[in-house]
Amino acid sequence: MSVLDNFDSWKDFLGDRLHQAKGQGMQEGAVSELAYEIGGYLANSVDAKNEQEAVLRDLWNVADEKEQHAIANMMVKMVQNEGNQG
Repeated sequence: MSVLDNFDSWKDFLGDRLHQAKGQGMQEGAVSELAYEIGGYLANSVDAKNEQEAVLRDLWNVADEKEQHAIANMMVKMVQNEGNQG
């Protein structure tokens, strides 16, 4: 099963990566920029596997660059306390 098949698994995966990046000293701005780049890749290159991902993709595709950064920042906030910290 792919991490993208289930939205909770995707959030856990993203949270784990966030904690790893911060643990390696990545600054918050760099984390947000990375989330923005990942959002663009997912919206343009990966088929949505569930309804939540489809909504995020559709929102991303109608957003301008500033709004896309806001979406990425919100995803970071949403998962910052969810991933395993170990």
